[in-house]
Amino acid sequence: MNKKSLNTFRSIRKGIRSALVGIIVSILLAVIKGVAGIIGNSYALVADAIESVSDVVTSLVVIAGLKIASKPADHDHPYGHGKAEPIAVIIVSLALFAAAIIIIVQSIHEIITPHHAPEPFTLLVLILVVIVKESLFRFVIRVGESVKSTVVKTDAWHHRSDAITSSFAFIGISIALIGGKGYEMADDWAALCASGIIIYSANKLGLIGLKEIMDTAPPKEILEKVKELGLSVEGVLSLDKCFVRKMGLDFFVDLHVIVDGKISVYEGHQIAHKVKDKIITEFPRISDVLVHIEPNDNLNFK
Repeated sequence: MNKKSLNTFRSIRKGIRSALVGIIVSILLAVIKGVAGIIGNSYALVADAIESVSDVVTSLVVIAGLKIASKPADHDHPYGHGKAEPIAVIIVSLALFAAAIIIIVQSIHEIITPHHAPEPFTLLVLILVVIVKESLFRFVIRVGESVKSTVVKTDAWHHRSDAITSSFAFIGISIALIGGKGYEMADDWAALCASGIIIYSANKLGLIGLKEIMDTAPPKEILEKVKELGLSVEGVLSLDKCFVRKMGLDFFVDLHVIVDGKISVYEGHQIAHKVKDKIITEFPRISDVLVHIEPNDNLNFK
């Protein structure tokens, strides 16, 4: 295994470990919130438990996506399996939408059905949930940023949406307890409002996945870095085109390099290899560079 493959393997492993931590925490919280919600007469907590269950499902999708994305290129997938990552992102966002719809339906049912106010102890449960989920978000988002994984960062935001849902539930139950008779449904309205936040997050994350599948250009700084490295190679006069696309955790580059039109094919070929080696060596996240050599006397410079 070469250095680049080893780095990718380590990044995948870190992402999978963060997802496993999320699964364990989400299972524990789902049980705690579900039991507390039923005993404490709070549908907002039950809805929160449903959200935690969806966290478990989406974290499993994240693990599957990372494992598939880490597979090497083969005859059927010459560019590798990196697109499994944005597909996993879209699946996670759809799971968020589904969870939000379930919460909306049940919240409306609880609003039109008379019931008692939640028990005070449910507030303590929610405080615990918010602290744990926000801490989990911060942990997973750091991992996602360090390995540059879209699906891991999406998983992190799924945990934050759970913290947001719990925060809304806390507010709703507090209003129900303070307001007394006539305010029993406040936590159901809180769950309904939280579902709106979840839908917003799902839409935002889904668009990120779609953009990656559609090979949307990466951040400008990545393009500028590639161009800077290409121009630093001796024999490169200028650059014509530079395209970069993300494939899983790595990037692929298509670069048109302008050289002296009077040099030999062999010399042009050597320059192309130097450009490729320079970019890949200095930019570890770039998996491959396709260099097209163009002579300067066939182009009109502006």
